[in-house]
Amino acid sequence: MTKSSASQPKTKRGIERRAKILAAAEQVIGEKGFAAASIADITRAAETALGTFYIYFSSKEELFRELVEDMGRATRTQTTERIVDAPNRLEAERAGLEAYLRVVRDRPLQYRIVEEARFVDPEAYRTYYKEFGKAYADQLEHAVQKGEISEGDAEVRAWALMGIAKALGERYVLWDDNVDIDRVVAEAHELICNGLAP
Repeated sequence: MTKSSASQPKTKRGIERRAKILAAAEQVIGEKGFAAASIADITRAAETALGTFYIYFSSKEELFRELVEDMGRATRTQTTERIVDAPNRLEAERAGLEAYLRVVRDRPLQYRIVEEARFVDPEAYRTYYKEFGKAYADQLEHAVQKGEISEGDAEVRAWALMGIAKALGERYVLWDDNVDIDRVVAEAHELICNGLAP
């Protein structure tokens, strides 16, 4: 999925205006849902003219797809920043899970948009998770080579760990206003490191 060169601003002002439209879209679509959110709602929230929208995006669908892509990049970047100083893979798992849960807490509308993408733009939804899964599997494979974790199918493991994070984010962050993220991370980390065997 490549962005059309016509939609890429070349000036600082254009870059800022486009980013403002994307931020407004996250807010409006996250609150109303894709179908109920109009381009007029988005441009009103961005405090920009309706016609300006079409300088940067050809449709609401294109905007939505880019929003999901940007969210994927932002989530991966934030997670990577949190795990970069981890002394080993198991500690990176703890730091990464905590980072993800805090992203869900701090940007719940982002989480809702990604989930809505499953129906609005299934390709963008799959790409979001496939790119995350590929990067995750690569990190796990590297950890195996360094002797930090046992050998196994890195892709299956990556998707299993992503599933844990996704489910915990929904149950303990989106559904609970007063979650103790440290407690949830500690319990899940214990399971990740030691499994269920007695």
